[in-house]
Parts: sequence; structure tokens; C-alpha cells
Amino acid sequence: MTFEEIKEKVRQYAEKYAARKGFRLNPDPEELDLVYEGLAKRREKYGAQYCPCRIVLGEKEEDRKIICPCVYHEEEIERDGMCHCALFFKAE
Repeated sequence: MTFEEIKEKVRQYAEKYAARKGFRLNPDPEELDLVYEGLAKRREKYGAQYCPCRIVLGEKEEDRKIICPCVYHEEEIERDGMCHCALFFKAE
């Protein structure tokens, strides 16, 4: 699978997840593309789409928490209006 195909899978996943959960995706197309790219690079490198804004430690149990959507995203969206990586936003 090419990098662009991986990135497209990430995009499709994020769109479906956001729609299902009632979130918006980052409204800035450039920022959104950067997050997609970061997720795709990690999926290509590690085999899982780890949040690009968090550190992969190499510890399976801890790292599982940061696979997008990470365990922190709902709390962050509720508190800050968006997740730490700025992928998902609270619906307006």
C-alpha cells in the first residue's frame, strides 16, 4: 500500500468516526491534512495510527492508549473544544 493510500484510509476513518460520534473535523484544511499525514506516517512506521502529537514509548499497553482515537480525546474535546492533536472538534 502506498503512503497516499494509507493517508486516504486515515481520512476515511476520521470522517466516519467524527460523523458517528457527532464531532467536527478540524475546519482548517491545511492543519487537517497535517494531522492526516502524521497519522499515516505512524501507521506506515508502526502498523497503528498513533496520535502524531504524542510519544510512542515502545510499551504495548501504554502505547495502545494513544492509538487514534486515543483514550484522552473525548475528555479533551469536552474540556477544550478539540482533541490535543486538533483532529476532532466539538460540534457547534
